[in-house]
Amino acid sequence: MNTNKKKTKDFHFKQFSIYGGLSGMPVSTDGVLLGGWSRFFGCNKILDIGTGTGLLALMCAQRFPQAQITAIDIDQQAAKAADYNFRQSPWSEKLSVIHADINDVAITEMFDGIICNPPYFTSGIPAQQPRRAIARHTHSLSHTSLLNKCKEFITDDGGANFVLPLTEGKAFIRAAQDSGWHLTRLCRVRPTANKAAHRLLIELSKQNTGYAEEELIVHNKQGYSEAFILLTKDFYLKM
Repeated sequence: MNTNKKKTKDFHFKQFSIYGGLSGMPVSTDGVLLGGWSRFFGCNKILDIGTGTGLLALMCAQRFPQAQITAIDIDQQAAKAADYNFRQSPWSEKLSVIHADINDVAITEMFDGIICNPPYFTSGIPAQQPRRAIARHTHSLSHTSLLNKCKEFITDDGGANFVLPLTEGKAFIRAAQDSGWHLTRLCRVRPTANKAAHRLLIELSKQNTGYAEEELIVHNKQGYSEAFILLTKDFYLKM
């Protein structure tokens, strides 16, 4: 793959690598947390919405060997990078990418798992770089539209997983519940024990299957916390 115009940083994990290409966003801790936290045990078909370079799809392929994973992204360069990363991975036969707008794509199959690191800025000025703006700002995909599309594509007993900053995450949960979703699992992510939560890991379902709430502290005085290491050690090289 031609790397002469590469703008997005590459990233290497234990079992796969991410080529960034000209995609809008590099690998983020948010994405790794979501990929390690989401539960798709027993799922046969997983949809990764806004895959970017394919990080979440690849994490799912590593964790859930029984699943076929479809990734979709509106940005052509991101889709190209994801396709390259999928083909270079050990799971190329179970990964596929679609270059399309999730609002317009014609997908006829249903998924029992959905994962998404969605755009999260709901106000303010979008990023000046168009691809970064698409990846980060809800001008390209509103949370209401995202929730509606997820409900369209997910099976009745499936689960949809997201990561958002605290304020946006609370609003996202309210919007989901207003539209008939049930909050089944929530993790409040705190940078340290002395700081408030700054991220929410969210699991939604069409069914009211109960609710579990947890907390994850990323750093302690020694470095990364045991909980963070446990969640990410199968992926990060130095864990």
